[in-house]
Amino acid sequence: MTTHDTPAAGDLAPLLEPLKALANPVRLQVLQWLREPEDNFPVDPAVTDPRTVGVCVSHIQAKAGLAQSTVSAYMATLERAGLVRSTRVGKWTHYRRDEERISELVEQLRRSVGSSTLTDIASV
Repeated sequence: MTTHDTPAAGDLAPLLEPLKALANPVRLQVLQWLREPEDNFPVDPAVTDPRTVGVCVSHIQAKAGLAQSTVSAYMATLERAGLVRSTRVGKWTHYRRDEERISELVEQLRRSVGSSTLTDIASV
């Protein structure tokens, strides 16, 4: 019988919520769109700067083609996971990527999984 060392839950906990959030293809797509908001959404610099304030949730909803409640739930999941930040502008919520947190997560994943493990997974 083979036994495997199970990592302590605390070691992986910071990675679980963001990875679960990204497991949904629409949430992953939205995060990709927000990487280059000027290329993916209508931008009116007189209203807001998509890099500093974010993209209005109504624009995300229109591009995704989903109900407002679904998009709001998806964005809340991404925000809880630390992948986006929200800003209220009047009655509208704007979202932008949290690049610092995303970079930290990428580094945590690299340290936790390691490049040799990633190579092993890719060869399967």
